[in-house]
Amino acid sequence: MPQTAIKPTHSIEIKELLHFADRHVQTTKSSYIFQEGMDANELYIILSGKIQISKITADGRELTFRICGENEIIGELTLFTSSPKYMLNALVLEAGEIAVIKKEVLEREIFENSKLAYEFMKWMSDHFRKTQTKFRDLVLNGKKGALYSTLIRLTNSYGVKINEGILIDLPLTNQELGNFCGTSRESTNRILGELKKDRIIASLNGKIVVQNLQYLKDEIGCENCPAVYCSIE
Repeated sequence: MPQTAIKPTHSIEIKELLHFADRHVQTTKSSYIFQEGMDANELYIILSGKIQISKITADGRELTFRICGENEIIGELTLFTSSPKYMLNALVLEAGEIAVIKKEVLEREIFENSKLAYEFMKWMSDHFRKTQTKFRDLVLNGKKGALYSTLIRLTNSYGVKINEGILIDLPLTNQELGNFCGTSRESTNRILGELKKDRIIASLNGKIVVQNLQYLKDEIGCENCPAVYCSIE
């Protein structure tokens, strides 16, 4: 029987944050929760569905930072800033529900509640560390290494153990996969083709199966960071 990989837990008590929610909103696939440059007065807790966080580069390419799911917080980079604007885009990949928290309400609660402030600082520290390790991979490992790193992160976030290896249980086009590492669809196609030829990965019902995870790790000098940092979420 397939077994879903264990996902990292979050330090913030989501139920406590939900007490401060202004309202709940149903999300629609392919719609935006927010886009970079918009006024930022709210944060969001994802109750269900999936949301992609990305940025458009100067040359017009999309760079995907993470895919967020249940109990993830988005829009957090606007806290404690004056006249904030959203720095990233939040695109709904899978319809669901979000809880909306006013920025000033959460700021006030963090200021007045030392336990919440501590937990939020821990969460932000983990979040920044994940971002730093991703940019390290992009800068140091080149396009091929960045794609290998992305596959490793996807196995940690969406991996399901099956007889053939680790199924990445998330449907992604080659372009969407390339967006995680700033790689064109053509380059992504070529690299994936090489990995399939060498039986490092395979395809199953439109999804990727990683057959030789250790090969990917060896190729980028993987430091075997905890899954809480080496993830796509």
